[in-house]
Amino acid sequence: MRSAKLAGAMFALALSLLAALALAAPPRAAPKYVAAQPLAEILTTPVGPVQSGPVQVPIITWGGDIATILGNGNAKATDRSSVFGKLGLNLQLLREDVFAKQLEAYLAGRSPFLRGTLGMVQMAADATARDPRTRPVVIYQLTWSTGGDALVVKGGIKTAKDLRGKTVALQAYGPHVDYLAKILADAGLSMKEVKLKWVADLTGSANSPASALADAGVDAAMVIIPDAMALTSRGTVGTGAEDSVKGARILLTTKTASRIITDVYAVRSDYLQANRPTVENFVRGLLQSQEALKQLVAAKSTRAAEYNKTMQAAAQILLDSAQAQADAEGMVADAEFTGFAANQSFFERRDSPRGFAQLNGEIQTALVAIGLTKGQMPLDHAKWDYARLAGNLQDTRLVETPRFDTAQVATVVTRKQQQGKLAEGELFSFEVFFKPNQDNFPVDQYQEAFKQVVNLASTYGGAIITVEGHSDPMGYLRQKKDGAAQVVLTRTQQSAKNLSLSRASAVREAVVNFAKGRGVNLDPSQFAVVGHGIMQPRTGMCGADPCAPKSEQEWFSNMRVEFRIIQIEAESSVFKPL
Repeated sequence: MRSAKLAGAMFALALSLLAALALAAPPRAAPKYVAAQPLAEILTTPVGPVQSGPVQVPIITWGGDIATILGNGNAKATDRSSVFGKLGLNLQLLREDVFAKQLEAYLAGRSPFLRGTLGMVQMAADATARDPRTRPVVIYQLTWSTGGDALVVKGGIKTAKDLRGKTVALQAYGPHVDYLAKILADAGLSMKEVKLKWVADLTGSANSPASALADAGVDAAMVIIPDAMALTSRGTVGTGAEDSVKGARILLTTKTASRIITDVYAVRSDYLQANRPTVENFVRGLLQSQEALKQLVAAKSTRAAEYNKTMQAAAQILLDSAQAQADAEGMVADAEFTGFAANQSFFERRDSPRGFAQLNGEIQTALVAIGLTKGQMPLDHAKWDYARLAGNLQDTRLVETPRFDTAQVATVVTRKQQQGKLAEGELFSFEVFFKPNQDNFPVDQYQEAFKQVVNLASTYGGAIITVEGHSDPMGYLRQKKDGAAQVVLTRTQQSAKNLSLSRASAVREAVVNFAKGRGVNLDPSQFAVVGHGIMQPRTGMCGADPCAPKSEQEWFSNMRVEFRIIQIEAESSVFKPL
């Protein structure tokens, strides 16, 4: 989770230069909304050289940083026997959840590093680009958020498309700006089609998105999971009691949208140029530490003393109390550590739908559109020689494993289909139309649609994608008009259903092969094929039978396959154990 220790508010320093921050107020006090403008217009810190001595490394209250703490010897100052110590590094870890303070230290030279989400680093681009010495170079991808962040909505908002014209509260300069932008873009909307209300804090005060959702003028809020659970009466529907908001529910979390928020380290250009071996060893140490933490978590029952020592040290450093071990463990669970192969793929694969180049473009476009940056300023990455970094690592492969229990997925989808509830939990949907009797799917004809499927499947890794085939009802209707026997009509209906199922299966295979041809391995277990036959025609139902098409256009409209992205987080049995 993005911990409640962030209650001091990311970027509070920047906001304080705009207006005095609102003090913590009693529950339901009216939030104080703030303006958001480029950080370069707020911070005027003079650029200084990087200071000598122990290298100050910022960390934030997030599960990914627990690996960094482990690598430093479960201490703020580097233990010589630790992973970093053995690599000759002398670091001083400093927890700094207020990104503006990080940025100030970075510009002044107190630290050569920035630590935040990729979106946060992008928001600092205007300020860091004023001097070539401080241009940030991204050196490492730590994690993806896979459960710690959520979009909570009020009644009447069923899908992301319903956010058009609605008011969304979110923290200014926080981790959710690009998260919201991506959700809207995938729903065919832009940030300009919603009304944004900015607040100073991420959590824990009257000036947070969670508090703002109680405002009658706010329809949705971007929040961390603990706040989402409170707002929705423990993840159901808010009753209005205690800290909940009546009618509030979780529309989407990063458990489903698992490839949007990514945490990174960036370094000053001048420091990297002068100290590339040192920075490379820092990255090498991060790789080794993440691998060590994964192994420790997996073996916590047999290595209990070592495990508890690490979690208690992390709780002390990140949460100010060794007794908060359970909270530290929860933060680890909400973060997906990337590791060697994923880092290499993220930075080097320019054609990856969720790689560094793609995310940079998305984030820059969104930030410029809402005025948080003034222009496109592409970030660079360090272009490491990954063969050199692979030493002392036990696992350098990128292993693709099925994320879903296919039998359970089939059970859930079949049940929803029988109940007519496949649209429940829908995040996005779109259709692909085909010609009569078409049984192949040339890439050039469906390239844009297939690209969209690949993008959505890659972004929403925790969602099920149903591929729903539909058939033309004209043959059935002609037979019925001619007085065919019921057994013939039933056989025709079943034949149409089989055809729609076959077409949907063929489309799924075409999409998977399309992705594979572009170097993207989609998880087949994420796709569920459904055949509706003639019973859900675009032309509608006339009583118990499909309505007859009245034109060629209506006739073609029934020859379609619909892709539906469905959130099924509540169906815990669907996900395979990690």
